[in-house]
Amino acid sequence: MKNEPLHLLEKAQTEEDLLVFQEIVTRGGYSGFHALLEGFKLKIKTFMDEEADSLLTLVATARRLLPDPGSVSPSWQVVWDELEKEVEAKREVLKRIPPYERDGEWQIIIDNPHAVKEVVCYPGLVFPDAAYLYAYFSHQLENNEYIRLQKIVNVLVNYGQDAGQAE
Repeated sequence: MKNEPLHLLEKAQTEEDLLVFQEIVTRGGYSGFHALLEGFKLKIKTFMDEEADSLLTLVATARRLLPDPGSVSPSWQVVWDELEKEVEAKREVLKRIPPYERDGEWQIIIDNPHAVKEVVCYPGLVFPDAAYLYAYFSHQLENNEYIRLQKIVNVLVNYGQDAGQAE
């Protein structure tokens, strides 16, 4: 089933359709807005090269119709900016890594060599998931922190004695 609020926004052809979308999301309160954001999240995960502009247009339209998401939840105060940054970051990944190089296993690494904290690694990803995570985390980096998107060419895996036997 399609995400209903985002589906309404995508299918809107008139200003009246947009007002219906606005009313449904506004009337839905937290749940309605959350459903819209989940739709955007899925769309950002799955969009490919040529779809970035249309997705940015959807975000701009949602921003125009729902200009104050922070009134629904303080954590959404800058959600439109965050979504735009994610789309732009994923667009950059898609631009820099051509389709013929996207197969295989990918991973994301986030590290801050100047801080005593864990390195974060998301291994074993397919390219669309890795590109999304790169886009999601890129605009959240702290001072001196970096993010790497890398393709795994060779990998060795070794398991402890009881690994894989746990239920």
